[in-house]
This record gives sequence, C-alpha cells and structure tokens, in this order.
Amino acid sequence: MPTSNYASLDGALEALAGSDIGLENGNSNHAPMVAEALCAMGHPQAVIPWIARYEERLVPRPPAGEPIRADTWRSALGQRDRFTDWAELFGEELRQASWPEVLDRWAGRLAPGFCAAATHGVIRVGHAVRSLAVTETSWRRRELADALASWAATYRELPSSDREAARPMAPHEAITKVPVIAPHQRRSLGNITASLAMLDDFPEFAPVIGLIDVSGDIATLLAELTEIFARIFLANAHDGLTTIVFIHGVTSLAALGSIIPYISGTTAGSALRFAWQSGCALYACFGTSAMAEDIGRCTQNAETLVDRAVANGDEHVIKFTEACLRRDGLAPSPAYRAAVDRTLSTIQRR
Repeated sequence: MPTSNYASLDGALEALAGSDIGLENGNSNHAPMVAEALCAMGHPQAVIPWIARYEERLVPRPPAGEPIRADTWRSALGQRDRFTDWAELFGEELRQASWPEVLDRWAGRLAPGFCAAATHGVIRVGHAVRSLAVTETSWRRRELADALASWAATYRELPSSDREAARPMAPHEAITKVPVIAPHQRRSLGNITASLAMLDDFPEFAPVIGLIDVSGDIATLLAELTEIFARIFLANAHDGLTTIVFIHGVTSLAALGSIIPYISGTTAGSALRFAWQSGCALYACFGTSAMAEDIGRCTQNAETLVDRAVANGDEHVIKFTEACLRRDGLAPSPAYRAAVDRTLSTIQRR
C-alpha cells in the first residue's frame, strides 16, 4: 500500500463544506470519503480534480432550523432534512469536548442504526476519524461533525428479536444460518436503503443479530467478519448493482476498524454486533450464494490496484480498493485483492 499523504484534504473539505449529504439523484454524497481515501492511498494530487468532476452532482445543504437539544435528540433521528441541525449539534459538542469523547458517546447511541443510508453514515465517520487521527485540524473536526450528522439524519434500525440465539456461533458458522429472501419474493424498491424495508415483512431475519458472540477480542472478530463479507462479495457480486450492494458489507466494517481504537470496548462490541446485522441484511435482500471458498489469486500488487482504481474514478471503486487493501495489510486474505480486481472489471471508468 502506498504511503498516505493528506496534503490536499483540508482544502478539499473546505470546498465541500456547503454540500448536503445527498446528491441530485438522491444517493449519498461520497465526496468527503473519496477525498480521504485518495489521501490514504498516497494520491493527494488526484483529490481536487476528482471533486471538480463530481461537483455537478452535489446539492447545497439545507439551512439550519430548530436546534436539536440534548434532551430531545431521539425525536430527530432519521430526519434527513435536519442534517444541518445535527451538524450544528455535533459541531458544538466537538467545541466542548475532545473528538474521541464525542465519538464514543454518539457511536454508542447511533450503533443500532448502523445500516443508515446503506451504512454510508458510519463509513463517512470512519474516514473522518482516520484523518483526525493523523492530524487534528478545524476542517477535519467539522467533517467529523458532518459525518456523525449524516449517520444521525439517516438513522434506521433493522428488525431485531429480543430472543438471543440458543448458542452464539463462530462467524463462519453463523453466516450459513442467515436466511435469504427468495429471489422471486424480492421487490425492486429503487435503492439499497429502500430494499432493506423488505426485512420488515421477513420475520426470519430478526434473530440474526444474536447469532454471533461479540464478547471476545474485538480486533480478531472484526478481521473475521470483514473477510467473511469479502467472500460474500465474491460469491454474489455479478453485475453493477450487486457489486455496489456487497461493497458496503466490507467498507462499513473497514470504517468501523478506524473507529474502534478511539471508543470503549462496550461501544465497540455494540457497533460490531450491528455491523454484523447490517452485512447480513444486504445478504438477505440481495444474495443468492454462500461465501466463496476457492479464490483465484490476484497477481497484481497493491500499487497497481491503487493506480487502476484512481484511473477508474468511480467513488465506490476508490473507497472499496482502499478498504480492501488496508484490511489485507492487517489480516491478509486472497479475498481482498480478488474482490478489488472483480470490482475494477465490473464498474466502468467514470
């Protein structure tokens, strides 16, 4: 993996400061996340030109409305039009306390809504946290406020059963127990977030959250889950839609890996439990096959894959490449480079 270089990040965040969390087409604004990922991969010179190409898709953030108060914040969860109000709340908290303290408090509160906006909320927080861990600046603190606001404004919980599994399992066994909605019973609802609503009418899914035990070593469990969902990706990513869907099962866990060093063990365990549930939700709604077992070796090195991703230019390709190569460096698996190669072959250059 090339050496990171954050020389252009603050300028990029300043340029993006007036943008909303959504794009003209209603999908999530990926620009701050891509800017950070390009810096993490050692390509700061690519950030501003990439933003210039993306800029026509951005829309301005809404004006601030009624302030969100500390005693009524729950009623504002999931209200996308209150993104600016949420950002102001988090901005004020970050002026009053250190960013790890604010992060721990709100990661715990927001963890049940891990799947918010197809996990883009937590992914954006992960990118913001990593940049702050490199150097704390006013623009990076502001981006953490916006990232937390994106999670809160799009907050959504998945169906969960209060009944725990009789015997929590190892992740590799648990994934085989996840029920999948039969393809002929699926409804095309326009995007990932809307499609997850199918689970409201699929009671078999609710107990999934209790299938794994999160009381052990968090770093080890995170590595296991990330590799599992990379293998789920390889087994189920066959076209543009499914590639983008299953990318999020990996990038959300990679983002959580950036957050975990700065939150308590209790908060981390809760977040990982809901991360598992969110990855399983994508599998239940869009998957057809279990994990890929026999994986062909990708012969290209990390630098080549990074160069291909930067040249491709797609926001999902860039973020997925960075996430997979980072996880491969921490806990090597042939699944990661194979997944990057698959994505580069499936999603066309922008």
